[in-house]
Amino acid sequence: MLWLVLTVGSSALLFLSSERPVVLAGHDSVLRPTLSGKAIIHTGPVLPDVRLDVEGPIGVDVTLGKTELRSMDELFERYAVLGSAPDGQRAVVVEQVESMLVAAVIRGAAISLAIVAGGVLLWWLPGAQRRADLRRRVAEAARTRHGLTTAGVGAVTVAVLAVAVWQPWGASGAPAADKRSEPVAGDWTPLARFLGTEIPVPDELADVEVRGDAYAIQTRRLVASAVDTYNSSRTFYEKVVDKVPDLALREPAEDETVAVVVSDRHDNVGMDSVVRAIADEGGATGILDAGDDTSTGSDWETFSLDSLTDASDGLDKWAVTGNHDHGPTVGRYLADKGWTMLDGEVVDGPGGSTLLGVPDPRTSGLGNWIDEKGVSFEEAGSKLADIACASMDDGKPVATLLVHDPSLGRETLRRGCATLVVGGHRHVHLGPRDVTGENGQVGWTYTNGTTGGAAYAFAMGKIRRTAEVSLITYADGQPVGIQSVELETNGALTAHEYVPLEGADR
Repeated sequence: MLWLVLTVGSSALLFLSSERPVVLAGHDSVLRPTLSGKAIIHTGPVLPDVRLDVEGPIGVDVTLGKTELRSMDELFERYAVLGSAPDGQRAVVVEQVESMLVAAVIRGAAISLAIVAGGVLLWWLPGAQRRADLRRRVAEAARTRHGLTTAGVGAVTVAVLAVAVWQPWGASGAPAADKRSEPVAGDWTPLARFLGTEIPVPDELADVEVRGDAYAIQTRRLVASAVDTYNSSRTFYEKVVDKVPDLALREPAEDETVAVVVSDRHDNVGMDSVVRAIADEGGATGILDAGDDTSTGSDWETFSLDSLTDASDGLDKWAVTGNHDHGPTVGRYLADKGWTMLDGEVVDGPGGSTLLGVPDPRTSGLGNWIDEKGVSFEEAGSKLADIACASMDDGKPVATLLVHDPSLGRETLRRGCATLVVGGHRHVHLGPRDVTGENGQVGWTYTNGTTGGAAYAFAMGKIRRTAEVSLITYADGQPVGIQSVELETNGALTAHEYVPLEGADR
């Protein structure tokens, strides 16, 4: 019982005094748990802080740090879009708080066990006779002033030693730049009052409060623009999701498996709810990600990866990185989130099929599938064909070749060493088109348009060009058909005819 009481107390103390560096909303941030039942976001000296209610007694205190930024308007647009599709960032916060709680309980239990075990050991070592003698001496000393003074000095000494070890005034481990600044002056003000009566605030933002001295006209304009972007983005994608059940999507047979294909999202987290709705309506149990989830592959863009991962919860997940996913961040982050990152090895794919994929060779991280650096795109395609054909010779032909740019699989199809090459990169829909290999094997190439509706390398908010999500059907370990779903900039959603992949072995 003593151990349990000490564990609860020490765990609570450790949990509430802990903090964790995390990337949120594109910022290097510091997260601290509280018992306020609120989420408080400290934005810095220029922008107002934000506070909102959360479900349950445990709240969070978030201090936003550095980020990559081209303009304040872009920053507020990012906030607005993430606010309209918050599930990915919410999942990150919940995961981190749960991890901090588990860590605090483990540490608290270990510390409490050490204290109890030490006490038991100190009680046991002297033996019964010695303990009785010590009790008698303590009782005699307590009846004298000297004894009281000695006991008091001993208690103070223990307390001082405990505080010296704990050092509550010391550094908590977060980088100095991330330390929370002094609270911004001013009281918490409802967002509607901050913006004024001329700017309508959506009902779901009625409980949001702001605090700070940054009440300049420019700041109010940026916040008002963010609220408008939030409302239009949320409304646009909610209406699209509502249209999904009316699509004429092909229903898979009992012996068929469906995988949803995304590519070139370029940070547009708003489309992720649409992707999941189409996947569910089309009976998909897996997702194939053809890359370019980000614009630069930077750490601050992990919010896009969080959003896609959250939207793909419960699905089997395979991915490759695209030419815009520079460096190791995207691949490593998705792998840590449970994605199977394809890197030149044939693996099990949807519906018992075989799947081969590689990162785009034009990104700064080539992956393990190419040992030589500085190879040309054509040389990389030849290397990939070597891998696919070797697998076929070993009795394990490749059913699907997942690449960012389908041109990378051109040589593989020419040799007849894969059934389907699928990717994106071009931001337009192409195919499926059949290709007869030199060995007589019929293969197909298919280019999915930009899922993020991206006209350029960065896409947030409403789509800027036609967005596309595709559904690939598998049977007997082979891709047997593709159905495309396209979303126009005006919100029109269309499911195109299912295209059988004729010649694919069933």
